[in-house]
Amino acid sequence: MLDFLAPSILRQSRPRHSSTSACSPSDGAQNTSQDSAAGSPKPTYILSKKQRQYLDSALRVNQAGELAATLIYTAQTPQVVRSHPHLRPLMRHMYDQEAGHFSTFNKLIAKHRIHPTAMYPVWEVAATFLGWSTGVMGREAAMACTEAVETEIGSHYNDQVREILSWEADAKSRGEELDDELKEMLATFRRIRDEELEHLDHAVENDAKEAQPYDPLVNVIRLGCRAAIKISERV
Repeated sequence: MLDFLAPSILRQSRPRHSSTSACSPSDGAQNTSQDSAAGSPKPTYILSKKQRQYLDSALRVNQAGELAATLIYTAQTPQVVRSHPHLRPLMRHMYDQEAGHFSTFNKLIAKHRIHPTAMYPVWEVAATFLGWSTGVMGREAAMACTEAVETEIGSHYNDQVREILSWEADAKSRGEELDDELKEMLATFRRIRDEELEHLDHAVENDAKEAQPYDPLVNVIRLGCRAAIKISERV
């Protein structure tokens, strides 16, 4: 299912040894010396079934989360920029980054044949309503929504990064290394996490904490995000 988990790299990188009848002893000694100097490639770390299931779940949740983010900004932006035209570039910047994240995870789940969450239609409606309703409440509420969502999403990405780093540490302890595609996925998760936290900073800078009522609004949104993550992990 996940082609980056297959030991293809191991097969491609495994050195081909000549038979003893095909080379002289001196040739063999020379080849051994060259191999030693170059350094043998490390074997690829093979993920367990539980680890593969974790990645399936992570990619499914991430795609759903990025879908929601694009819909929230789509619903918020017209209302926010109508009253605050100077925020148009910021709203566009945040939307564009979320759209890029969504595209990234669309490609990953298609490549690895992972089914999107069955709750997709529900999250579409919920995200659009959340964006519209906080946009109606005003700039501060819209920014508080961003703060709440990005706090949960940033923390979730950070958990994923830590999990994969624990696999990397385990691989090193065995004298192995992660598959190149898994390394790239780790870098992608880190980059997207940092961009999500950048949105959190933008929200706070634009008076998210001035929203009324701030605490109930943020707490409800964060609770909803956590529930959506848990459901999407399983369904």
